[in-house]
Amino acid sequence: MSFPSSPSPVDRLALAVVTEPERALPAPAGAREDAMRHLLSTAAEAGVGLIATRPDGDGERLLGQAWPFPSPFQVTVRTVSALEGVDRVEARARRSLERLGLPRGDVLLVSNPCDLAGSEGRALWDRLKALKDRGLFRRIGLCAEIDDDPVALARRLSPDVVQLPCNLLDQRAARDGVIADLAEAGCAVHLSSVFAGGVLFADSEGLPPVLNGHAQALSRTRRRLAEARMDPMQAALAFTLGLPGVAAVVASVASAAELRAILAAAHAPAPDLDWAALGLEAPAAFAADARRRISTAA
Repeated sequence: MSFPSSPSPVDRLALAVVTEPERALPAPAGAREDAMRHLLSTAAEAGVGLIATRPDGDGERLLGQAWPFPSPFQVTVRTVSALEGVDRVEARARRSLERLGLPRGDVLLVSNPCDLAGSEGRALWDRLKALKDRGLFRRIGLCAEIDDDPVALARRLSPDVVQLPCNLLDQRAARDGVIADLAEAGCAVHLSSVFAGGVLFADSEGLPPVLNGHAQALSRTRRRLAEARMDPMQAALAFTLGLPGVAAVVASVASAAELRAILAAAHAPAPDLDWAALGLEAPAAFAADARRRISTAA
């Protein structure tokens, strides 16, 4: 008698491939493409099935030149700002598929929920639905922060996918029932910022000044993880992959070496920890500070 194998954690792991210089070391064009091929080959061999992309930078083109053939991957594509006009949003989504070398994508996500406000927001959503009806994208959805009230957005628009941040430090999406409510509404929930923008891996001396107010709380979380003999990456993935109602956990990765570390952490046995005790007491303030840090760096 045979028994079905238990699902692999990689079944719900998605990758956001980072090409920015601060994460991916500068290299000649040919070397960058070889590194991308190696990363994607490693992901395919591991069974990763979803790649999350953005329209900025050179990432789409690099991915399009490096897919294994036949490609085992589905992709999520994000929109440009609706301030450029609905026609521009559609043209750029089509251009994303061209740059990726794909006839169609899995998900088209509205990058900023503010684009969905007012009459222009309805026009934008109708345009996305039309792209779905034409078969260019299998599903449509949106990215949102907790403060954007993603549940209300989902009830108004009925998206197929909602992507929102959730991590060990900012557990509001799980703690406040947002993930459960979205799943109950029929949305596939994709989690982003699962490594808290890299803050989980930084010691107190490596924190940017804007986050110094959280240094003591971060040290406490790292100490508890060390006492449990768990590294931050393993904890971050065990927490998010273990949340009910989550369809995909999007992890950023800049190299095949980073991917191998992520895969090893994802496959490590999940510990019996009090996850709630590892979160920050004021995650909203931390999230705001992290966003300010990112915008300042940009």
